[in-house]
Amino acid sequence: MIGHSVFTEKNVTKALVRFAIPGVITILMAELYNMVDTFFVGRYVGADAVGAMSIAFPIQRLIIAISLMIGVGGATRISRALGEKNKDKLKESIRSAVFLGIIILGMVPLLFFIFSSEILSALGARGNIYTLSKSYLNIVVLGSLFLGFTNIFGYTITAMGNPKVTLISTSLGAIINIIVDFALVGIFDFGVEGAAISTLVSQMAAFSYSFFMIHRMSTREGFDLSPRYAKSASKSIIVIGFATFIVEISDAVVIGLLNNILLPIGGNDAVVIVGAITRVSMFMYITIIGISAGMQPLASYSYGSKDYDRLNEIVKKTIKMVLLSSTVLWGAIMYFAPALIGSFLKDEAILNQTISAFIQTIVVFPIISIYYVSIYYCQSIGKGREGFVLSIYRQMILFLPLVVVMVNVFGMNGAWWTYPITDILSALTGIYFIGKSKRELYGKRESGFKKDSIKKLKQIPIEVC
Repeated sequence: MIGHSVFTEKNVTKALVRFAIPGVITILMAELYNMVDTFFVGRYVGADAVGAMSIAFPIQRLIIAISLMIGVGGATRISRALGEKNKDKLKESIRSAVFLGIIILGMVPLLFFIFSSEILSALGARGNIYTLSKSYLNIVVLGSLFLGFTNIFGYTITAMGNPKVTLISTSLGAIINIIVDFALVGIFDFGVEGAAISTLVSQMAAFSYSFFMIHRMSTREGFDLSPRYAKSASKSIIVIGFATFIVEISDAVVIGLLNNILLPIGGNDAVVIVGAITRVSMFMYITIIGISAGMQPLASYSYGSKDYDRLNEIVKKTIKMVLLSSTVLWGAIMYFAPALIGSFLKDEAILNQTISAFIQTIVVFPIISIYYVSIYYCQSIGKGREGFVLSIYRQMILFLPLVVVMVNVFGMNGAWWTYPITDILSALTGIYFIGKSKRELYGKRESGFKKDSIKKLKQIPIEVC
């Protein structure tokens, strides 16, 4: 099997960087589709178009969340199979991931076209924002399978030791999206429909490259890409990857809820502010999630091969890396926030409100990095239940009920201050879970040592004097 040299690299930092950098750039490029579209329509169409992108964002995030659930779940299983030297498990994981992708991702456009009016209304779309978001999504959802399988194939290839393929495919899609967006929206004045066409074309290009590379790898390594349902493998992929799904989709749920809570208070301006804050803060979370996801194949391989000392070192190095990178990025974005937000919001009154709200939401941002590491760590060592609890903890258990109370008491400012409160609590919980899991692993290892010692003692012949 390929990729062993990457997983057994003695320098853990070097190995982590090889996975983390492509991981960060890959997620960045996937998220850039909506961000780039927001930038162009904000400059050339208007503030309502930014609001429409905010409405569309949860749908696009749902597609990404489904693909990452399958991709991360399958990749984790593949990495463990490599550590266990189990090629049958590897093949079964790949074919099951392809099956799940076709079935689940194929349902997204179907359900959207049937229930589009209800979905958009539930997300807070009203008036002109409703019309623009529907025009955009009618085209974008057609690319569900293309975007989804770019991620699924990318994570599969990464799990087998080659993270560069995903980096290239997603970068290719992002570059094409920028070029076509500029042409259709900036030059030919196609509006939100032009942005949607740009996204669809770029996703098809990214998919074509990733499919070509995984097909070539399958021929060389002897595994099959034909879809096949295997109950145990499919269940395992969903259970492992479900925490990632929740992490991704919870942002979409929060945005939808905020739009509905703040709409009666601030009208469409509130929807625009939420959309702008989301676009900028997205860049900060990408770094944390990319590094944490990059850790996962290495951690899963070490867990599968029972190398717990290396696993512990991988987690320690990951925490240091995310804390350092998130702190640097946090400082830079705090400084450049007015310029970043002002790049796609021209209304002075809305711009000032958005900058103030944004700074409040990210005031303690770096500490949340530990929380995300804990989620991916639990996934990598097979603790699906703990990973699931952590994945819903920050947004669903803490943020959603707290933001309702805070908005009722403090108005719109209450929504922004809910973020740092939940970040502090989530970070403390992440530290607890990592410590608990590490103690359990070392307890398991000590138990294994004792059993081996007893077994060896029993094998020593007893001399009768």
